[in-house]
Amino acid sequence: MGKLTALDKARSIARLAAEKKGEDIVLMDMRNISTMCDWFVLVSAASSRRIQTISNEIQRKLSKGRVKPRNVEGKTNPHWALLDYGDVVVHVFHKDIREFYGLERLWSDAKKERFDDKCLKKTSQKK
Repeated sequence: MGKLTALDKARSIARLAAEKKGEDIVLMDMRNISTMCDWFVLVSAASSRRIQTISNEIQRKLSKGRVKPRNVEGKTNPHWALLDYGDVVVHVFHKDIREFYGLERLWSDAKKERFDDKCLKKTSQKK
């Protein structure tokens, strides 16, 4: 993968998630509102098996480009997985859990990019 910018990495992650049937994929620009990372990538999944499939695929593909997560949470949690790549943090949630935690509401000041999971094309959205 070479040297990726944080946005390139976030978009690559979004595409990988979409390819594994991730749903409602949103990139949140955290650069001006948080110091924890530059981008969140939020992904919904319909089942715990799908959560693990998406998480594993992201890790597998990025590691081929020598991009490894600093931390992985939720390996045994059937409803949520978190992959911390430093400048990009990925949350893969079961649909109901994502709604419960409401990260989009919590960080409502963040600019958002929504990915269309059917055609894998990026569309921009500001809230």
